[in-house]
Amino acid sequence: MKVGIIGDGIAGLTAAIALAKKGFDVTLIGPGIKKSNSYLAQAGIAFPILEGDSLKAHVLDTIKAGKYINDREAVWNVISKASEAYDFLLSLGLKFETSETEGGHSFHRVFTIKNETGKHVTKLLHLRARELGVHFLKGKAEELGIKRGKAYGVFVDGEFLNFDATLIASGGFSALFKFTAGSEENTGLLIGDAITKGAPARDLEFVQFHPTGYIGKNGVFLISEAVRGAGAKLVTDEGERFVNELATRDIVARAIYRQMGVGKSVFLDATGIEDFKKRFPQIYAFLRKDGIDPSKDLIPVSPIAHYTMGGIAVDLWYRTAIKNLYAIGEASCNGFHGANRLASNSLLECIVSGLEVARTIARERPRCREVKEPVYHGYEPGDVDSLRELLWEHAGIVRSAKTLREGLRKLEGVEADPRLKLLARGVLECALAREESRGSHYREDFPAMRKEFERPSFFDGRCRL
Repeated sequence: MKVGIIGDGIAGLTAAIALAKKGFDVTLIGPGIKKSNSYLAQAGIAFPILEGDSLKAHVLDTIKAGKYINDREAVWNVISKASEAYDFLLSLGLKFETSETEGGHSFHRVFTIKNETGKHVTKLLHLRARELGVHFLKGKAEELGIKRGKAYGVFVDGEFLNFDATLIASGGFSALFKFTAGSEENTGLLIGDAITKGAPARDLEFVQFHPTGYIGKNGVFLISEAVRGAGAKLVTDEGERFVNELATRDIVARAIYRQMGVGKSVFLDATGIEDFKKRFPQIYAFLRKDGIDPSKDLIPVSPIAHYTMGGIAVDLWYRTAIKNLYAIGEASCNGFHGANRLASNSLLECIVSGLEVARTIARERPRCREVKEPVYHGYEPGDVDSLRELLWEHAGIVRSAKTLREGLRKLEGVEADPRLKLLARGVLECALAREESRGSHYREDFPAMRKEFERPSFFDGRCRL
């Protein structure tokens, strides 16, 4: 039985290993592990396994960060499998260096490796997947092969590849915003494609902006939350502290945005951290490349698009509404993160969803008989930069009915891949329909949470809230 996995980040690699161990013929399609957001992940993975911590405490932290819109069953389902995910990594030979506290966590449960955890985990998973005989295909998955509500495979660089089960692990859509430190590949193309072909999306309005992005001479980078966890302070150009640095990301990002809105510059003061170079080698390297010495200099920061809580709607077993099509990691959404992802829960979800979907596929054993090749549309990407500008300007950190409606009006005139336009419209429409502020979604015209909106949104071409 053949399984095709689109995406070679931690979620896709975990699923590939788990499926290969179960005897499936697995093909992993992607641009290369170094181009995945997983590889770029700095801080770590949240595991509630140390003495003094508990599943309940981690669950409550997750729901509090998600502003009570999380699917509680999904939260318990992921976090209760954290010890299995931890043992899985250790069984492959991974060794964590330490555990730290990050914003929103009530315990030091974030396990790290030199604050470049994603790099070490991704490389190890890649090695183990190759040892198990997983086929790696470098290329661009352009379109899903779907006929009459059933997935038959995927088109890669124009060629149709037939699979019994097709698994989307291609990440979210943060690269549809102008400023992001993530992979440029993460435009959400296959999320838009899945919506077009009958798989609804969920919670598209919830886009997390990381508070401490660094926009420098050599590109956009992320200053990990762990730097603030180690004692770095946020200050204005006047030296004034203005926020609790370890509050959840939505609170810190908006606080920085407001300071910048009144003409102030914001900096991260990490001069009090001993051994910065040793603790944060990746961050240190790119700062020094731009001439900044974090032991002496303040680091200029601003919020950037970082993570998308919404994605293809899936159930607890990572099944979509399309038969034989599954989605995991940031490409999927079953309500685990709610309105705002708790720091370092993303890589935990990647591993848990990869292991869980392998069990689902092994249990269901989907089969696809040979059929006439599905229709290939061969869409042109068009003006993606205009979409990025539009979403950054009209569906960014602070929103309003006026900016969102203006964004929808402008969207009609953008010449771009219709699947990306559909996804952008989903973000704008769902943000417009949610007349409240909750987590990463902030409406200046509705600045409070409202009980009547304590529910998810779904988008199938029209927002249903």
